[in-house]
Amino acid sequence: MPTITVDQVIVIEERASLKKDQIAVVSWGSHVTIPVFDPLKTVISQYANSPILLALINNFFQYIDPTANLDQFFVLIWDVSTAQGYGLDVWGRIVGVNRVITVVSGKYFGFDEATTVSADPFNQSPFWGGNPLTNNVALSDTAFRTLIFAKALANICDGSIKAINQLLLNLFPGIGNSYVTDGLDMTMTYTFSTHLTDVQLAIIQTSGILPKPVGVLATVVEP
Repeated sequence: MPTITVDQVIVIEERASLKKDQIAVVSWGSHVTIPVFDPLKTVISQYANSPILLALINNFFQYIDPTANLDQFFVLIWDVSTAQGYGLDVWGRIVGVNRVITVVSGKYFGFDEATTVSADPFNQSPFWGGNPLTNNVALSDTAFRTLIFAKALANICDGSIKAINQLLLNLFPGIGNSYVTDGLDMTMTYTFSTHLTDVQLAIIQTSGILPKPVGVLATVVEP
């Protein structure tokens, strides 16, 4: 039984050229193994050498063969590691996270407890007017896939410092040190060694990815 291992979809052509005792197999690593249907196995022996009947069956099979559609369904929707567009939107609903996040733009006058993430001292930013300026940003497939994996981990983790630090590493790889600390006074602090973009900050503050105990105040500290 020949086996073809691929990372992406493979559409096997010329299925009719397979011998009657052969079945081609398509597999995606260790995910799934799908046998390609052999229409010649539906022909009884007395018609095995009928060119007209075999031609009709092979042509009909090519018209209705769902293998390519099933391959695309697996790659674009079922497998979260390769899913795109609508497929990732489905996975987002499953784990409980949205592709579109609300980004708060701009800072306001504030004091030390607000940190430099959202506040500035005198003569730099306006006073808070009651309604923040927000924008809705749709994440790219790559960014949304990372968010889905992180939310899936958050759904099953125990919410410990170690688990949250792992979430931060998964969400923001390659941006330097990022970690959470427990203030032991009903506060917790997310500390980053590099400046966060507005989208990264929105993921922390509004996406609901990072677990936080009820009644605990969480703040973000960055340079």
